[in-house]
Amino acid sequence: MFQLTPIVKNILIINGVLLFLEYVLQISLAPIFGVHYLFSDHFYIFQYVTYMWLHAGMWHLISNMFAILVFGPMLERVWGSKRFLTFYLITGIGAGVLYGVVDTIGKGDLSEDTEAFISNPNPDDFYIYTHNYKSRRFDMLKVGDFADEYYDRPENTSYTSQAVDIVNTIYKDLTNTPMIGASGAVFGVLLAFAMLFPNTELMLLFPPIPIKAKYLVFFYGAYELYSEINRTGGDNVAHFTHLSGMLIAFLVLKYWQRQRGNFY
Repeated sequence: MFQLTPIVKNILIINGVLLFLEYVLQISLAPIFGVHYLFSDHFYIFQYVTYMWLHAGMWHLISNMFAILVFGPMLERVWGSKRFLTFYLITGIGAGVLYGVVDTIGKGDLSEDTEAFISNPNPDDFYIYTHNYKSRRFDMLKVGDFADEYYDRPENTSYTSQAVDIVNTIYKDLTNTPMIGASGAVFGVLLAFAMLFPNTELMLLFPPIPIKAKYLVFFYGAYELYSEINRTGGDNVAHFTHLSGMLIAFLVLKYWQRQRGNFY
């Protein structure tokens, strides 16, 4: 059904083997090889390369690798293996770097707000902090109930101490949670396919209707932009990384077009 090309096959193997090793050895490679906050004690520059070969579970792996399996071979046959690998690495690394820059800017406010609360803990700022910054480690409904109790007993040192512990835990969780996945490179591949073969009709699974590649990728991009702007507390998907992969891919393709007069 799928005619694998050399680089696509190796991408699938490497990603699959790494996740398999994590399961077999009962270890997580993400804390070392995932992209961390720039000023985190766990940040290393090589993470911008290694993060794109790791996945947070089987479904994450399958969703990314299925896209590579479907769209990658045609690009590799058109470009050749060397250029396809170059494109894959540039979009993946570029998306990781852009994510790191934006993430660092966003966490600047987080650091300032955390320091401000620790220096002057109070119910009002605790309520604001826990509504602006959410951690999957906590049931935020229970945190909200605690905030209400803290309002009723602002002078109680036990409540103040617990509030400080919650804020510190949220801060450490948000600044030490690594970003992993091939999604940046995958969305770069999607955009490239749509730009090279815009009128190719693809059959959706749900609903089972045909759609041209250019429209499918447009809707994907629009959805990721909407999801990033309207991010909810429980959403841990790096939508900006997806958008960054598409942006890097667009710039690379336009550069190649200027150099050669076409995408090939």
